[in-house]
Amino acid sequence: MSCPPLADRIDALLPQTQCTKCGHDGCRPYADAIAAGAAPINRCPPGGDEGIAALAALLEQPILPLDLTRGQPGPLLVARIDETHCIGCTLCIQACPVDAIVGANKRMHTVLADWCTGCDLCVAPCPVDCIDMVPAGRGWTAEDADISRQRHRGHQARLARLAADNARLMAAEIPDAPAPRDTAAAEQDEDRKRSAIESALARARARRNAPRP
Repeated sequence: MSCPPLADRIDALLPQTQCTKCGHDGCRPYADAIAAGAAPINRCPPGGDEGIAALAALLEQPILPLDLTRGQPGPLLVARIDETHCIGCTLCIQACPVDAIVGANKRMHTVLADWCTGCDLCVAPCPVDCIDMVPAGRGWTAEDADISRQRHRGHQARLARLAADNARLMAAEIPDAPAPRDTAAAEQDEDRKRSAIESALARARARRNAPRP
């Protein structure tokens, strides 16, 4: 049996919270960057020291201290929406990388706590500050990471479909460009238009200046 690509093995060790605190757009891009030697192994606060140790063992590198400029490690938090203040703007729904927030435009939203990864990406976009991060009361498990990875892939696939659909709609609304015209013919048309306009102006001036009977 062939060994999985290095990026796959690195990705399997990441927590799949998709929080982007590492500076990459999710866990898989971070895994790709580590595999390429373009990112260090200590930029994942949710993974903490244990995650760094696992990556160091896989890559046969020294264990590095967690880069605290990327965030603080800690217990799992989940988002909670104060539904009495929610205005249904959907910005939190758009921000969630695993589709853990449900609701509709101008309707109250709610968080599926079992799906929430604690990424807190929904907090900043909320225009009425009605989202708090609260203790989940449980730990983040390897099973959670596997499920979150699949949900994130589904989220990305849905966004790609929407983008493709929007591109097709935009293309259908753009009228076909007119066929290029012969330059000489176009110049002749312009000359005829100018002549017609000049003739009309001349006739108007003649009528205006003509003596009245």
